[in-house]
Amino acid sequence: MDKQTRDILEILGEDARVSHAEIATLANMSEKDVTGTIQQLEKAKIIRRYKTVIDWELAGEEYIYAIIELKVRLERKEGYQAIAERLYKFPEVRSVRLLSGEHDISITVRGNSMKQVAFFVAEKIGTLDQVYSTATHFVLKTYKEDGLILDEPEQVKRLPVTP
Repeated sequence: MDKQTRDILEILGEDARVSHAEIATLANMSEKDVTGTIQQLEKAKIIRRYKTVIDWELAGEEYIYAIIELKVRLERKEGYQAIAERLYKFPEVRSVRLLSGEHDISITVRGNSMKQVAFFVAEKIGTLDQVYSTATHFVLKTYKEDGLILDEPEQVKRLPVTP
């Protein structure tokens, strides 16, 4: 991959709303070349989609997120891909990752309550034949998401007392 293509991807990765003209200036390219490169990247599925990072808490929506680590047993002629495909079809599942270490797969799920997430794990994930162990971690607070800091520094409400 050449430097200009990498620059385009880095710029779009930081802010997908940047205009082609702005990218052209930042990457030292013509706008026409930027447009053509982006179209090629989309066609090659290097650019999969454009995403907005939403602070749901500020928007007034109370979602519960959980990271669930799974230990799985592989079935004959089926690998991790087959298990991942079963998992990512659930609408509650936001991400699926193959891990190294103590657990095999990590999934991130979203629900409206801890109870809903717990039932999802018990009724949908725990009943899969390949899954023999789960560890559920509820997300208490998100400080940074996709490279964007969500946690604003606290404002000092009173003057510090000094001797």
